[in-house]
Amino acid sequence: MKRLFISILTICLLIISTTACDPSENASTGTLQVALTDAPAAYESVLIDIEEVRVHIESEAEDEDDGWRTISDQQITVDLLNLTNGTTEILGEAELEPGTYGQMRLVLGDDNELVIDGQSIPLTTPSAQQSGLKLNIDAEIESNSTYTLLLDFDASRSIVEAGNSGMYLLKPVIRTVNLAESGAISGDINPADAQPWVYAIAEQDTVAGTQATAEGDFLLIGLTSGTYDLSVTPTDEGLSPTVMPNINVIAPDTTSVGTIDLRSVE
Repeated sequence: MKRLFISILTICLLIISTTACDPSENASTGTLQVALTDAPAAYESVLIDIEEVRVHIESEAEDEDDGWRTISDQQITVDLLNLTNGTTEILGEAELEPGTYGQMRLVLGDDNELVIDGQSIPLTTPSAQQSGLKLNIDAEIESNSTYTLLLDFDASRSIVEAGNSGMYLLKPVIRTVNLAESGAISGDINPADAQPWVYAIAEQDTVAGTQATAEGDFLLIGLTSGTYDLSVTPTDEGLSPTVMPNINVIAPDTTSVGTIDLRSVE
């Protein structure tokens, strides 16, 4: 009986050991976090109704209906104009199996609106967005790590006035970037209360933008490593625009350009 008991115990331990060592039973997940920021526009508010955020894993891309993973299904209304100068809004995060995620689906609701001179104006969205706005991403999720995907929503390019109808269309222009592999440009404006528009331009393409704060500082985030021209456009017509060329950004560092002095129009 003693030998039989030892044999049974040995078999049980082998089964437990084999199960514990099976990678499929202990596969670690990674975390995908989705953050939103904005390149501003000359409005009082731009309210965007986001109902769902989903991503698609490439290994199951053969079937359009399979491979989608939900990051968030909690409705949220975001004022894009609050998300400038490095401010972000977390739209959601989820644990995902490791792999490459190549697409994102951003489902917008119907309660999108624009505020001009204190008046709320509905933003009409194309019917194609009912199934979700699709974005190409390249998110490599690894075990036991967090990947933060930054969505840079360009409000100025995304809102289109429909002729003289008084209606405005929402046609989202969104840039995606791996936040951990991006850098930033910071600086100060003199005079501090000028609050100009500040843009990072690469090969004539406006990559990111913001508006300097009332204190005169600005921060452009989500910039991949490279060389940028910094364009500063005052809102005050009495001040001249200026361009600082060849600003070098090395991710994940922030490049400070110091104080930019704006000159009066001669």
